[in-house]
Amino acid sequence: MDQILLFCRPGFETEAGREMTDRASEKGMFGYFEPEANQGRVRFLISAPARAEDIMAILPLDELVFVRDWMVVLGALPLPASDRVGAVIAGLRSLDLGWPGCARLEIRVPENNADRDLGNFARKWVSPLSRGLRGAGLLKPDQNAPAPARLEVFLPDFETALLGYSLSENRARYVGGIPRLRLPASAPSRSALKLEEAWKVFLPEGRELDYLGGGKKAADLGAAPGGWTWQLVRQGMLVTAVDNGPMNDELMASGQVEHVEADGFAWRPKRGIDWMVCDIVDQPRKTARLAVTWLGEGLCRYALFNLKLPMKKRYEEWLICRDILESGLEAAGVHARLRARHLYHDREEITCFIERVG
Repeated sequence: MDQILLFCRPGFETEAGREMTDRASEKGMFGYFEPEANQGRVRFLISAPARAEDIMAILPLDELVFVRDWMVVLGALPLPASDRVGAVIAGLRSLDLGWPGCARLEIRVPENNADRDLGNFARKWVSPLSRGLRGAGLLKPDQNAPAPARLEVFLPDFETALLGYSLSENRARYVGGIPRLRLPASAPSRSALKLEEAWKVFLPEGRELDYLGGGKKAADLGAAPGGWTWQLVRQGMLVTAVDNGPMNDELMASGQVEHVEADGFAWRPKRGIDWMVCDIVDQPRKTARLAVTWLGEGLCRYALFNLKLPMKKRYEEWLICRDILESGLEAAGVHARLRARHLYHDREEITCFIERVG
């Protein structure tokens, strides 16, 4: 039976599996999922006659929220203590499943891997395994050659390798959906990484300046101590930081920030601005309605905000919030594009990005 390995945040396997089941069925393809509890991965098994590649060809990964990345599974094989390269070559040859041509190789380990030796081995094994696969004709000679897919080897441990591939046109921009970011010492809080990651995930590659540059104006609702405001300032924006709490002194000294001591849910700008961002801890439906108000009243062009999910029925809550956003914008006559993702730097929240279009 064909299967897809889904990658998500550890602890959110059920949400990822339910989402995949629902979205595949909307495309007329059916299956069921087997979560690996707290491991950050889910097996989605597909009912015949559909194939894994069929689903990945018609279901854009960008439309999924809890699934960060995925790969088609070809098969699993035991790894011997010696000649692991030879074992993978033999394993791929024995599968003979008509997998697409690949030019590059990616070796993955679990997101919550605690074995540093496994992580070090995976990084060092890429080069010798790539050479062996090219020599065996299982990878294209030129790693930069156009190819429909990338060969994937997932190592849950030293004894097992899960072999598969990801389609070049429909996979995460960053392996596992995780951009590797560093927090500068000048950042007021670690929440700054969430906004940076959101931009990297949601904004079109190569067009970041169109969205962030040019001295744009922004409002940060629930800003204190200023992690998101700090990111906006770094882009050269003029920022209204709305919060009853204190802001970082160094950030205020930039001259680009106006601190308004007010309730972020109640405050409104006198005229429309470019960005509204919000990381307030409150009921997710309340935040969703706030975003609809800002966009519906023409107060911003881009809205980026977090929805703090409850501990139970997290997937159901997202569906309710999605409906609030989509139906609210439609009722307001706003043409907009909504994207949402459970980012690596998110915890019990998901991040939404809405862009007015037209």
